[in-house]
Amino acid sequence: MPIRPATVPLAPAPAPSPSAASTPSNANSPYNYNHNYISTTSTTPPQAAHTCIHCVKRKVKCDRNLPTCSSCIKAAIECIYQTPAPRARKRRRRRSDDMHERLARYERLLKENGIGVGMSLSGGDDQGVVPRSAEQARPQSQSGSTGKMGKLLSGDDGKSRYIDSSIWLNSGEANMQSVSEDDEEEEDASVNASGMVQDPVSGALVGGSQDLTAYHPSHYHAIRLWTAHIQNVEPLCKVLHIPTTGNMVETVSRNPSTATKAQECLLFAIYHFAVFSLTDEDCIRDFGQTRSILLAKYQMALRQALVNASWLKTTEMPVMQAFILFLISVRTQADPHTFWIWTGVAVRISQRMGLHRDGEILGLPPFEVQMRRRLFWQLLPLDGYAGQLSGTGISVAPDSWDTKQPLNINDDQIYPGMTRQPEEVHGATEMIFCLTKNELSNLYTRKGVRMKKVGATIQFRESAEMEHLIDEVESTIETKYLRYCDIVNPLHVLTMGTVRSGANAVRLRNRMGELTKLSVSDSQRRELCSLALRILETDCMLHKNPMTKRFLWHYKAFFLWDALVCVLRSLAKCGFFARYEVDSIWETVGDVYRNHLEILEGKQIHHIAVRKATLDTWAANPPLGAASEPGFITGLRELQRMKVARRLEKTEDIPTPDGLEQISSFDMLFGGFNGERPWETDCNLSGVDWMFLEQL
Repeated sequence: MPIRPATVPLAPAPAPSPSAASTPSNANSPYNYNHNYISTTSTTPPQAAHTCIHCVKRKVKCDRNLPTCSSCIKAAIECIYQTPAPRARKRRRRRSDDMHERLARYERLLKENGIGVGMSLSGGDDQGVVPRSAEQARPQSQSGSTGKMGKLLSGDDGKSRYIDSSIWLNSGEANMQSVSEDDEEEEDASVNASGMVQDPVSGALVGGSQDLTAYHPSHYHAIRLWTAHIQNVEPLCKVLHIPTTGNMVETVSRNPSTATKAQECLLFAIYHFAVFSLTDEDCIRDFGQTRSILLAKYQMALRQALVNASWLKTTEMPVMQAFILFLISVRTQADPHTFWIWTGVAVRISQRMGLHRDGEILGLPPFEVQMRRRLFWQLLPLDGYAGQLSGTGISVAPDSWDTKQPLNINDDQIYPGMTRQPEEVHGATEMIFCLTKNELSNLYTRKGVRMKKVGATIQFRESAEMEHLIDEVESTIETKYLRYCDIVNPLHVLTMGTVRSGANAVRLRNRMGELTKLSVSDSQRRELCSLALRILETDCMLHKNPMTKRFLWHYKAFFLWDALVCVLRSLAKCGFFARYEVDSIWETVGDVYRNHLEILEGKQIHHIAVRKATLDTWAANPPLGAASEPGFITGLRELQRMKVARRLEKTEDIPTPDGLEQISSFDMLFGGFNGERPWETDCNLSGVDWMFLEQL
């Protein structure tokens, strides 16, 4: 029976009005799908092997046409080509400090400043010591399968890096080393080129206080930014209390010099996140400046405001709220290893504030109880996300906290000074998105855990048990929240799509081990592909729905690598799908690439692996009706060519592209499908599972 993904129960998108059909934000991207990467003209003039002397001196691009390049023709000067002198062999650029050195320094400074007793930033023991042995043994799970062991990657330069994440460990040591080297080489350049955030930890330790009055927006612009934050950001984060925060913004923005240091932190966090949620067109229209300029301005002001507030020593809620908002907004742009350290600092500060203990048990007032719960449940997935990307492990173990989920209430039901707990609403509230996400998070942190803690590794229940728990959690969410959703409410539309896609993502993850079986039946493979296609199509529908455009910053940021690889792996098997199905699935894959340019631009191992998988699958089974090669395939080929060129340019003794480009993409992600089944070994909360939670 031909496979077609079931209709996703999302609200239908209304037909966009002519005024709403604006130019997409990626219209000028080098990966635009109407862009021609390879010229098809057959009359290309002969070209020289090198840039001409005058173009080199003038630092302009030379087309190397013979006998005279275009630039020299325009300048009316003689065009001279001369073979350049051999380049001096450059030493490979390295970080001034490796991760372990930085981590040890940060932990020492944190302790000197009176911060942090308990779990270390490294996810290791209570003394904050990262295991330095070549391998760290994991106990066997109850099912009898042996867990993956952490690895210490050591280089000839004496530097080392500890890896404790299933997605990295399953990629193989050679691939981990290759990606690690790429990351170290390109990190500093990307940071400098993009004006990315500097390390707020270092700034807090060595920086001085500075006046930020000049960085505050006008009262009019402040209110517009606050409005954007309320509409675009707060429904998905809910770390603030809108009435009290709104009063603060209204008052302080009229006279910024009256702001306390804690208020200033929160204000710049709000301004920065509001700009992050907007498009470049929105920023130019409403504020007269580009999005990049405003982001750089408010991000720098936020970093300095944290320094001014001595945030490493803080116990003030506004400062911690500001830092969590900062982490949420930069999680997909920051260097993974630096971000892991930042979230580790947030974990330490939260422990110092006692956020990991439920406020009601501590005897705190009702308002504080709810605000502390909201903040802690935003930190949990951030910690897992950071551990996943850096490959290092989690800091918050499942049995180290007892903070309950926040109540299903609206902001107008709580206020400072209240003495009685609010009555929970049975229906849809402003908390609906966060609470449905929390229910799914709880599946991983508590319900699905078989053994609470083995180092930093979590073992999940058997596959059949997990299937039952997934159904149970989905039923709970349906009963408590989704049945009350209104299909004309953008937040409810996003919530419905997210839950459906999220539950399918968990099911897919639970069943992915079947793909490693040589005896997997076609019917089982079709079930997996049906789940994966529903996940991809839900994502595509959210991108097409104008009602959810205000939340684009959130769902655009998350990578659907497991669903995409599942589809690509089956698509590469010629004859598995009917020809019309092949064409339809390639259209869906093209939509995913169009919606997620980070697949083309990302440097993480899963981005690289999926790019390779896509090219391998296209070569094995392209669509029959394709008149020409689509833009995303051409873009992938160009990236591959540029990668090889950069490698050959940097070193003279590398005869082939790096090892990452030579191995199977499926080997990189799934350990080669050689009988080893990573889904039945120790599942690490810092691994792919937590990334799925962040997709929710």
